[in-house]
Amino acid sequence: MMQAEKPLAGLRVVEMSHMIMGPSCGMFLGFLGAEVIKVEPPEGDKTRHLTGMGRGFHPTFNRGKKSITLDLKTESGRAALDRLMATADVFVENFRDESLAAMGFAPEVLRQKYPSLILASCKGFLHGPYENRTAMDEVVQMMTGMAYMTGPTGRPLRIGSSANDIMGGLFGAFGVLAALLQRQKDGEGHVVRVGLFENCLLLVAQHMVQFDIEGREAPPMPEREFSWAIYDIFETRDGRQIFLGAVTEGQWITLCNLLGLGDLLAHPALQTRMDQINSRHWTIPLVAQAVGKIGYANLAEACEAKGIPFSPIARPAEMYDDPHVNRPGGLFNSSLPDGQTFRAPGFPFEIDDRSMASDDMDIAATGAHTAAVLEALGMSADQIRSASGRGVEKVA
Repeated sequence: MMQAEKPLAGLRVVEMSHMIMGPSCGMFLGFLGAEVIKVEPPEGDKTRHLTGMGRGFHPTFNRGKKSITLDLKTESGRAALDRLMATADVFVENFRDESLAAMGFAPEVLRQKYPSLILASCKGFLHGPYENRTAMDEVVQMMTGMAYMTGPTGRPLRIGSSANDIMGGLFGAFGVLAALLQRQKDGEGHVVRVGLFENCLLLVAQHMVQFDIEGREAPPMPEREFSWAIYDIFETRDGRQIFLGAVTEGQWITLCNLLGLGDLLAHPALQTRMDQINSRHWTIPLVAQAVGKIGYANLAEACEAKGIPFSPIARPAEMYDDPHVNRPGGLFNSSLPDGQTFRAPGFPFEIDDRSMASDDMDIAATGAHTAAVLEALGMSADQIRSASGRGVEKVA
């Protein structure tokens, strides 16, 4: 698949962040064509060294970025960052407000020094009573009711990915695009602040609104009140799990016929949508029994042919074997600094039938671009060594 044009080509993004929310914001801007320069401490971003479930954080969300190291505890390091920021269109950061101010990079200071700079601040909360609290994806899921809605009653459960961090980064990039458009009109820089908590709040808004309208709370998803006759997981004859849904009257008729349950269509207790929903306690066991007599492959083929919503119950690792994931533009190859390669998805959209892949999706070694970037700013080799944190005495 051919690549789409890069709308942000020619823009420079300086990113100073770690973990997921800030890095994903920078990565999304890079996917759109921006040059993203990641500023790391001399020892490298700590996210590089995570293990376990954190092993995929740095490789996934830092694809295609340049890496430089600066020791911001030294005057030379801060001076180098100042030179770099003067060439930037966007600055992405996820520091605590007081930490950013202590480094001399509070939003008001940045706006004064770099009048055309777009600042994207990826924070736990927007301005308000909680703005100085420490937040993480799991924290805001617990705070907003997301975890309550995901697990059964009394067992709050975080969802199975860092969805808030990733979506928060996406809103950061979205805000940057809006600010860049505004800059074309007024010629000025702008400050974009993204809240992880507010992101999660938006994700649970449908449940909030239901309560505001009806005056009653929705139960957790495992105990939800169904709006459809069939919306469940079943087991096929060969022991595979499959999700099946019938969310329209036409799908109800089709699925009943497909499963050999055509007699349900004439049953007097199943003639309306609410009849079908209220009768789930005795119809779903019949559906389960029917599904259990059919092999997965045959059932999946029949459902696809008839337009019935269905899905296998897959694990993330199985996505590497999925034919749709492996279509042109579905996965992109990246190399780690040690030469190991991995595959990961890109943007979930196409423009004019073209993917938004980057030419370079590799992960840079810590500080791999320090010399090239700082030389282009007019710094000498000695200045670069000093600013990058190689054996230089630190100052307060």
